Amino acid sequence: MITIKNVTKRFGGIIAVNDSSFKVEESSICSLIGPNGAGKSTLFNCISRVYPIDEGEIYLGDKRIDTMPAHKIATLGVGRSFQLTRVLDELSVTENLSLHTAAGFDFHLLRAGVTKSDKERAEQIMEFLNITHIRDLPMKELSYGQKKLLDLGSVLMSDPSVILLDEPAAGVNPRLLETILDRILVLKKQGKTILLVEHNMELVMGISDKVVVMAAGAVIASGPPKEVQNNKEVLEVYLTG
Repeated sequence: MITIKNVTKRFGGIIAVNDSSFKVEESSICSLIGPNGAGKSTLFNCISRVYPIDEGEIYLGDKRIDTMPAHKIATLGVGRSFQLTRVLDELSVTENLSLHTAAGFDFHLLRAGVTKSDKERAEQIMEFLNITHIRDLPMKELSYGQKKLLDLGSVLMSDPSVILLDEPAAGVNPRLLETILDRILVLKKQGKTILLVEHNMELVMGISDKVVVMAAGAVIASGPPKEVQNNKEVLEVYLTG
C-alpha cells in the first residue's frame, strides 16, 4: 500500500533520512522504531508531505505521492495524527471533531458552521471510541490521554484508508492506552492500513505485523516483531544508543 523507495531527506549538511526503503502492506500494522534522532519522525513527515524529499520516491499503491501537495495526499485517503494534539480548548469534543476534514484541521472564519453531516460523523466516531459521554465537554476539561484519543478520532473523521499515527501511546495512562490499542486493532480488521511511529516497545511488538528499525537516518532492519527483536544489529543500536 505504501512504498518507500531510496528516500533521502537533508537539512542543510545534515542527512536526516538516508537512502531508506521499506513497504507497508495493505490492511496491516507497521511500526517505525529507533533511537532518538534516528530519522523516524522526519520520514513520517516526508510521507505526508510535511517535508519534501530530496531523493527517492514514495508511492500509495501505484500512485506516486511525493510530488503531490499535502492536501492532495490527504484527499487520496491518507490521514495522520501529530505528536502534539491540535484542538480548540473552548469548543466541545463534538465541535473539535467536526472541524477535521480530509484536508486537515479546517477552522476558518468564512467557513459555514458545523453541519448536520459533520455532527453525525462526529457521533459515529465518538461511539467507535466509546466517548459519547463527553461529547459536550469543552476540550480544556479533558485529560491529556483523552485528547490523544480524540486525536485518533480526528484522523478518522475523513474515513482514511491509510492511517499514520505519531506516538499514539505517548503520555497516555494504561487504561486509555488499552482503549487506543483495541481501536487500532479494530481498524486493522476493518481493512485500514496503519503506520505508526512509537517508542513503547511492548506496544509495538504486541500489535505490529511488521517492524521497521531506523538508526542514523537509515533503515537497518525490517520484518516480523520476533525477527526484529532477535536482530543483532538492532540489539546493538538499542544497547549502545
